Amino acid sequence: MLNKNITRVLIVEDDEIIRESFVSLINSSESFLCIANYDTCEAAIKNLSNDTPQIILMDIGLPGISGIEGIRRIKKVYPKIDILVVSVHDEDEKVFDALCAGASGYLTKNINPEKLLNSLVEVLKGGAPMSTNIAKMVIRSFQISSESPLTNRETEVLQQLARGKSYTMIADDLHINKETVRSHIKNIYQKLNVNSKAEALDKASKDRLI
Repeated sequence: MLNKNITRVLIVEDDEIIRESFVSLINSSESFLCIANYDTCEAAIKNLSNDTPQIILMDIGLPGISGIEGIRRIKKVYPKIDILVVSVHDEDEKVFDALCAGASGYLTKNINPEKLLNSLVEVLKGGAPMSTNIAKMVIRSFQISSESPLTNRETEVLQQLARGKSYTMIADDLHINKETVRSHIKNIYQKLNVNSKAEALDKASKDRLI
């Protein structure tokens, strides 16, 4: 019988080598268990009611239904499942689309194994993990805007993330607790989401005027 303290993780990744490495990593932890893995969103969605994962590791560039569309469909039916994107893509649009679809966090595949496991822990605690690459992208995105919606503290947290620092290191450097760091990162994601929607609406308005 499965230990109730073990978190059930499902993997959707079309690269077999990467998928198997994720499976091995997750099953090497005492806190997580990979209960299923698939190479398409279609297969994952079909078996979701039987697999009942708590967290899904989702690639974006998948054959058939894209990871972003998969996130959207899964969250519509199973809103309580946390979906963590792990992708080679770190372009602004991909990140925005994944967050708007309902992703709980966004990591790039060059993340080291320990940080990936730590990110799963952060998701369980209500956090919103982002890799160093994504933090740098978010900084660039908000710098483009003449008026950043981020507070000074959120900007500091983001800059620390972009330097590759952990939640604990950030908390120590800024003399705050880890829960506050976690809260700031969630706020950054929410503002990034709102910012991207506002930009899309602005572009659509301009297109109608042309």
